[in-house]
Amino acid sequence: MVEAIRWTGERMELLDQRCLPRKTQWIVCESAADAADAIHDMVVRGAPAIGIVAAYGLALEHLRGGDLPAACRRLLDSRPTAVNLRWAVDRMSACPVERYVAEAVAIHEEDIAINRAMGDHGAALLPDNPTVYHHCNTGALATGGWGTALGVVRSAAAMGKKPHVIVGETRPYLQGARLTAYELQQEQISCELVADSAAASLLSRCDAVLVGCDRVAANGDVANKIGTFGLAVLAKHMGVPFYVCMPTSTLDKQTPDGPSIPIEQRAADEVLGHAGVVWAADVPVNNPAFDVTPAALVTAWVTENGLWRPPE
Repeated sequence: MVEAIRWTGERMELLDQRCLPRKTQWIVCESAADAADAIHDMVVRGAPAIGIVAAYGLALEHLRGGDLPAACRRLLDSRPTAVNLRWAVDRMSACPVERYVAEAVAIHEEDIAINRAMGDHGAALLPDNPTVYHHCNTGALATGGWGTALGVVRSAAAMGKKPHVIVGETRPYLQGARLTAYELQQEQISCELVADSAAASLLSRCDAVLVGCDRVAANGDVANKIGTFGLAVLAKHMGVPFYVCMPTSTLDKQTPDGPSIPIEQRAADEVLGHAGVVWAADVPVNNPAFDVTPAALVTAWVTENGLWRPPE
């Protein structure tokens, strides 16, 4: 399984996902500020992984005798949409500081166990030899290990179901093309990469659409990578099940519905080109990182405890 987060006991090492799949490079974090920069700069991404990195960041700040309240504020400001970040910071803040290292390690280990349980529940929904459409990256790179939506695929493969994954490229940051395709290649799971605009013509081949989430409101509305809403509309129209893979830590009971979720706006250069190559005209850019899918378009929310039906 691909590994993205390493804890040595006195520092954190992160696989730099900006360099994948062409180059393997590790970034060393020794403070909460380092962790916050890694989250903001997309060295690490994916809601569960962001939470884990934030927890280790606070553990590092404790070890160096730093300002913990300031560290919490800086981490919370690094990315606004993924609720796991706030969840991890709140959980760390609620425990004695002498337990910070042990608590961060526990958050990491629990995430892997949660993903495996979620994977088993989700894989049970799939037939043998399923073709699934996957958006963004939700695998080991986006979590503590195993993955959420991609963890369902991994569990299905482990069960001998022989899944085939249609990987949407996921513009503008190309998490599908760069990261999901890379993970599936490493795991030797059958896949094909497609342009996002091909989804409508390909969903008729699919047994399910699998996505993760960065925040789920109390009514079941889902904030996830931009493009998710459109896929949900297509799936509804074509009668294809649309499954949201959701660790319960991603459920934000304090947010009543999707319109209440803050949506992160990212830099224009992500849309104008990629990796230093500019191909777009010099015009104003609107680059929301996420969109909100209404609960009515979701077939089921898959959690580590089984299927969730709002407002349970």
